Amino acid sequence: MKFADFITTKAIKAELSSITKESVIEELVQALADAGEIDAEQRDDIIASIMKREELGSTGIGRGVAVPHTKHPSVSKLVGTVGVSDQGVDFDSLDGERVQLFFLLISPPERPGDHLRALENISRQLRDDAFCRFLKQSKKPEDIQQLLQEADDNQFVSG
Repeated sequence: MKFADFITTKAIKAELSSITKESVIEELVQALADAGEIDAEQRDDIIASIMKREELGSTGIGRGVAVPHTKHPSVSKLVGTVGVSDQGVDFDSLDGERVQLFFLLISPPERPGDHLRALENISRQLRDDAFCRFLKQSKKPEDIQQLLQEADDNQFVSG
């Protein structure tokens, strides 16, 4: 699975304004709603679902990266977006570091394989220090989209 399969370009947030865990999740879910990828009426329920997942254990996986995600019946296919925070956000990460890169995923409950493949792709690509560094330095959604395309083309990590 590639980033192009699930990342909504119109929902990429190169400069997140949020400074808390919940507000980052709200901003990214709203970006997906604004892009028409999720039903705006389901926005609050999706946010609540992601926050409930966070209570089980932070999706801040370390090295400045978090992958907040949930399964929700209102989506018919896996959708996601990327957000970058210049200052970083306290996300209760496993390593205690602030998070700068966010990959938010929402998938239909009946498609767990897609969800897992997307998480695998993200974690594999994020092992590449150059990829992470370039993402953190991105100031425009187009720059992030270009990096995701390069990652899809295996220009960073050997798959």
